[in-house]
Amino acid sequence: MIDNVIFTVIQDLAFIIILFVGGYLVARLFYRAYLGEAIWSNRPGKQFGRIESKIYRLLGIDPNESMSPRKYIISMLTFSLICFIGLYLILLFQNLLTFNPEEYEGLSWHLAFNTVASFVSNTNWQSYTGETTLSYFSQMMGLTVQNFVSGAVGISALYALIRGFVNREDRAVGNFYVDITKLCIYVMLPLCFFGALLLVSQGVPQTMSGAIEYNTLNGVSEKIYLGPAASQIIIKQLFTNGGGFYGVNSAHPLENPTPFSNLIECASILIIPLALCYVFGKAVKDKKEGSALLKAMTIFFVVAIIACTASEYLYGFRMSGIESIGNLEGKEVRFGVGGSSLWAVVTTCASNGSVNSMHDSLTPLGGMVPIFLMMLGEVVYGGVGCGLYGMMVFAILTVFIAGLMVGRTPEYIGKKIGIFDMKMVCLVILPPVLCMLLGTAATVMLPSVNEWVNATNSGTAHAFSEILYTFVSQAANNGSAFAGFNANTPWTNVTGGMIMLFVRFVPMVAIILLAGSLGSKKVTPKSDGTLSTSNTMFVMLLVFVVLIIGALSFLPALALGPIAEHLTFINI
Repeated sequence: MIDNVIFTVIQDLAFIIILFVGGYLVARLFYRAYLGEAIWSNRPGKQFGRIESKIYRLLGIDPNESMSPRKYIISMLTFSLICFIGLYLILLFQNLLTFNPEEYEGLSWHLAFNTVASFVSNTNWQSYTGETTLSYFSQMMGLTVQNFVSGAVGISALYALIRGFVNREDRAVGNFYVDITKLCIYVMLPLCFFGALLLVSQGVPQTMSGAIEYNTLNGVSEKIYLGPAASQIIIKQLFTNGGGFYGVNSAHPLENPTPFSNLIECASILIIPLALCYVFGKAVKDKKEGSALLKAMTIFFVVAIIACTASEYLYGFRMSGIESIGNLEGKEVRFGVGGSSLWAVVTTCASNGSVNSMHDSLTPLGGMVPIFLMMLGEVVYGGVGCGLYGMMVFAILTVFIAGLMVGRTPEYIGKKIGIFDMKMVCLVILPPVLCMLLGTAATVMLPSVNEWVNATNSGTAHAFSEILYTFVSQAANNGSAFAGFNANTPWTNVTGGMIMLFVRFVPMVAIILLAGSLGSKKVTPKSDGTLSTSNTMFVMLLVFVVLIIGALSFLPALALGPIAEHLTFINI
């Protein structure tokens, strides 16, 4: 086991180095998109610029207009509503549309609602198996398109908040349509094109051919499902959407065939959320502010990797029966305990949800780490846009608490934090907390709930963990799952869909209103009494505040699930 542990440590350190270097390089693209500058050409109107201008003319948009918070919100919600209706119709009537070689029927109304809510909210929770449920048209024109635009909506909200800190007595927060257009055509399309080519070079399918039939050694006819997978896989990782073309995500040998494809996909999950921290520092003209938030995130990330990996190695023998190898149940041998634990932490500290192992087979404490990361609101790097603005909200809460302790008006990056601002902070932090707990509580009280969990787990702490994970994942816009819970029921599909939409758009509206409030204020010059928000003390205080909010909100639920299961697991 010692050799495996040493290899795992080296692998994790190398991953973190690659992540930070890659994030720094990618940050330049997103910063130029934030500024509204040309990215691939210094000559306006050339290359992609022609496509951009035609989009504005087609939609009747003035790219020079800077919207008020109200107009920005209306534009965002209208755009998302149109996406919702379009995708719902595609999934409901996919049997009538083209590119359906397997002749799949349309989805049920409640599964279609859940799936649309999931992809529009950047969650990608899947109550179905992708390769055996959806046509190629639904995958390409429905899900892949939403992977682009839903992620762009999240980054647009972040850009609006950054402008709130940068503006001087100006409530305007930018142009929503310009933000998402530049992000999609200048940044994400080129990145995804080259990323998809890399995945195809590793053996990931990108074809319109139907499934290949073959006979097993037992004489049973089976199918190998192909399709336009690579183009969806790269965008769902880069924009922290999660889900996947295949039901088992990156544990599938066609979605993730080699160690190099595993590195590309795993690093892609966090590289943009990390890059946006650099963008924030450059935008507010103080790189230390972005670095402070990045340091707080990294502390959580490193501790989570250590905790999850250690649990899988130390307690793995109780599941595998072999003390020297750790817990390999539910894991691909080619990735091992270290690679699977790293991915489990990466995908749940971001609002991604893709997996390369089955989280239901993690040890109790190993499974508690992904749950707790999602409970924190996925602010440890987090989803594209929403992760950073979530941590910025916690930073505002931290300076507010610090201000109360010393009797000073709280300030963050030169902006005084008032009553309205704190109300918006609460609207960002509280909805996911309430939905996680209320959704779980309502579900465990249903008479039919035991029919939805695996019979061997019925009535156990692990069954509660499976239900808790379901609603934590949906309320955190993550999308991963403990596989032992059947979520494809009218109750879970409708309830889960409503939760995903609520926790996505209520905090996002609050963020844009907060941006308008901050932008309308003057910048307060620093003085000797100003609380530094970029030093080590503030970083540790921020970590403490995030932990306190998480512990006070979720410790009872964790005690009923993973903690109780762990105590049973070790025979106490």
